[in-house]
Amino acid sequence: MIKIAPSILSADFARLGAEVAEAQTAGGDWIHVDVMDGHFVPNITLGPAIVKAIAPHTSLPLDVHLMIENPERYVEEFAKAGAAVITVHAEACVHLHRVIHLIKEQGVKAGVALNPGTPASAIQEVLDDVDLVLVMTVNPGFGGQAFISGTMNKIKQIRSWLNEKGRHDVHIEVDGGIAADTAPLVVEAGADVLVAGSAVFGREDRAAAITDIRNSYGG
Repeated sequence: MIKIAPSILSADFARLGAEVAEAQTAGGDWIHVDVMDGHFVPNITLGPAIVKAIAPHTSLPLDVHLMIENPERYVEEFAKAGAAVITVHAEACVHLHRVIHLIKEQGVKAGVALNPGTPASAIQEVLDDVDLVLVMTVNPGFGGQAFISGTMNKIKQIRSWLNEKGRHDVHIEVDGGIAADTAPLVVEAGADVLVAGSAVFGREDRAAAITDIRNSYGG
């Protein structure tokens, strides 16, 4: 089943708890939390305290995406704050295998992310270790960017490798420019978790927004 993960990067931070609860009521499957440090990406967002604060407002898994340098320093804090999934960037980890296993040691699922300019081969050696692969379909840092269609081949390649390994349990998540017009493209390529920020929180009727995305790929 395809999952939709509304991204709180596009939510109203003045009423974040209510926004998270509304995303669940509207039919979201996960809550996506974009963490940015102003170094790895040119923006600063939120930290473990915010994750801990929103956790009581939803029963959905908190999908924490660390767009930060030296993510291993903060893995334990985000796990304690309530993350169900912690994803780190291959580009930010000198010892990627070690960081993935550090995440798993906290009792949460481990993901690895790739920027648009990073080839799929950068994570080929850790596909046996991860629970999720996140393919960025925009350059990370800001919401509301245009979808980069060239990322489709990367999604297809990763799905092919996972199928060859029999790893049908590993999610392929996409983040960036996902809406009703792009969702069918990434689903066809092999993605099964769709992060949607402005496409959900940019509309007053969040349930209709999520329904429109699902309907676009026949979900």
